[in-house]
Amino acid sequence: MSGAALNEEHSTYSPELVQKPGYRICTRCVMDTSVPNIRFATDGHCHYCDMHDEMEKQYPLGEEGKNRLQKLVAEVKAAGKGKTYDVVCGISGGRDSTYILYMAAKILGLRVLAVHFDNGWNSEIAVTNIQNACRKLNIDLETVVADWEEFKDVLRSFLKASTSDVDIPTDVAIHAVLHKVAAKENIGYIFNGHCFRTEGIAPLDWTYMDGRYIASVQKKFGRMPLKDFHNFYLKDFVYYSFIKKVKVVPLLNFMTYRHAEVGPLLEKELGWTYYGGHHHESYYTRFIQSYLLPKKFNLDRRRTELSALIRSGQKTRAEAVEYLANQAYEYDEQLIQYAANKLGFSAAEFKDIIALPPKSFRDYPTYYPLIRALSWPIQLAARMGILPRLLYLKFLG
Repeated sequence: MSGAALNEEHSTYSPELVQKPGYRICTRCVMDTSVPNIRFATDGHCHYCDMHDEMEKQYPLGEEGKNRLQKLVAEVKAAGKGKTYDVVCGISGGRDSTYILYMAAKILGLRVLAVHFDNGWNSEIAVTNIQNACRKLNIDLETVVADWEEFKDVLRSFLKASTSDVDIPTDVAIHAVLHKVAAKENIGYIFNGHCFRTEGIAPLDWTYMDGRYIASVQKKFGRMPLKDFHNFYLKDFVYYSFIKKVKVVPLLNFMTYRHAEVGPLLEKELGWTYYGGHHHESYYTRFIQSYLLPKKFNLDRRRTELSALIRSGQKTRAEAVEYLANQAYEYDEQLIQYAANKLGFSAAEFKDIIALPPKSFRDYPTYYPLIRALSWPIQLAARMGILPRLLYLKFLG
């Protein structure tokens, strides 16, 4: 595919929502009416700010947070007694997952098994970061490699489905792989790298994921049946949660986590290198966030991260507003061409993909109707700690 073909009818992302009638932006963060179904209180703050405040109650900092973390570590060590490992930690080479590894192994003294899901899109920086972290922390690493032809076909299917959830095949596969490895090694805990104070809360209409959704999209648009793809269905959740009793813990929520401090620490301690953008350690995620989403959906994922940083006191709202107004997404034409070629799209096919009318996960079979129907038991499960509180707030709050 030629650069000229990719450039045809292409324009740099420039938000125009502020000129549209009815445009509104949160008075506390920078979430705005580019987010479908956003709600505002009478004082002008959005419901994502309310979600954040609920999460602050669930994961308090200070002395109470330290006590809860100590209790968690004691539980993890007790569950790992007599076993080779205490906990599984996913590692992508990014800042969040690398810091999880560092905290779990060096600071908390846990015996960690690092697990990496290789979906075929690792940057050289990501690979080096993973190797350096595991070597310097003396941690065992297990890498699960995707069946590329099948995985590629799933990614192609999601692009054809024309929804903004195009990266969820990787997210769901990582979730499935971590559970499979934990169950295989008889490990009771998984630490994940999501932190609501820095990453924020992805709007439901921007990112929805479940195993049935992936299966239905692949059935409609795919050329191959799902065979080796690491999917995660409702039955898998029941099996791993209630039979194998594997618990997923968002470790970073238990502590103060500041990007400005963590980056230099990882560089010094582990030889870690930054890759230029949130989750840009993956070539595919970088392609999606810097080009596909803003170009096709007028969707700026930086809003969720910046809003989280505002709410957690790591950035002022004025700084975030100025940044969004003056810093358009920078995309790399070579990366766009690389992604299109790697996925097997011709110039004409790729152009047609971009031109498809945007759709929603609601246009495909998912577990979402069932989730809505089970609102009360899901709320109860969230209160009991069986399900993450954030999932309840996002799906049903």
